[in-house]
Amino acid sequence: MTTSAAGYGSPALGAIAGSPPAEGHFPLKIEEPEKGGALSGPNPTDRGNRGTKYHLLVDATGLPLNIAVSGANRHDSMLVEPIPDSMPAIKRGGRGHPRRRPLKLHADKGYDNPRVRRYLRRRGITARIARIGRDSSARLGRYRWVVERTIGWLLSYKRLALRYDRSVAPITALARLAVTLICARRLPAN
Repeated sequence: MTTSAAGYGSPALGAIAGSPPAEGHFPLKIEEPEKGGALSGPNPTDRGNRGTKYHLLVDATGLPLNIAVSGANRHDSMLVEPIPDSMPAIKRGGRGHPRRRPLKLHADKGYDNPRVRRYLRRRGITARIARIGRDSSARLGRYRWVVERTIGWLLSYKRLALRYDRSVAPITALARLAVTLICARRLPAN
């Protein structure tokens, strides 16, 4: 895309619109950034419109522990490893080392993948993942609503629900800030 209507260059640089560029002047090209930014991709459930997915790790009460942002076209199972690996240590009170991994992981059928199951087994995490073609997702609903509620809390921040930022850093920072605010709201008033 060039800057003038004729496509030759900017009239401010000495060229007249509609005439070829003068000696030594080249057409000024302005590159448009990719629409939607780096962490967006064609959403398979929304007619291919670009979208963003938020992957959350929450505790049993719905308190968000970690978040990752990806394009809507990335498979869910691709971000299972980075989320628990980058989770900070959690001190629960009492004696002993802070916990660095969950005991169990409840997930929907999108995470039913041999690679995910191997990773969880290697980390010592019990996998509660509905199997594709065998298990019903209805049983998982007892635990899944906690995550869905937390995603609702996250998307109550309009900058995350309707994404304006095209670069990676602001959207990731805003998502982490939203998680921090959600956690702060859930703290006791004492």
